[in-house]
Amino acid sequence: MPRSKNKVASHRRRKKVLEQAKGYWGSRSKVYTIAKNSVEKGLLHAYTGRKLKKRIYRQLWITRINAAARINGSTYSKLINALTKKQVSIDRKLLSNIAYDNPEAFSVVVKFALN
Repeated sequence: MPRSKNKVASHRRRKKVLEQAKGYWGSRSKVYTIAKNSVEKGLLHAYTGRKLKKRIYRQLWITRINAAARINGSTYSKLINALTKKQVSIDRKLLSNIAYDNPEAFSVVVKFALN
């Protein structure tokens, strides 16, 4: 019995990888075996980058809250502790936006939390 190579599926698979490698330099975008490795590594970095982005944004929010809290005579940790004790559930993203866009409203939040 002759060996079945399934040319259509193989061709589509290779074409898909080469399409993903479009824009890569030299043989990384032309040669299937090299392109396959580059695409795999690129997808791995993309996955890791999506996780890192969340971490970096949280750091940014905390930095903004800390800077605004210090302007209002407190610190980040004291402010978050006071908000937790008062059972105010404002997440860091929202608190950071308030601190950045509307400092007057943020100072009201700080005064409420610390009193």
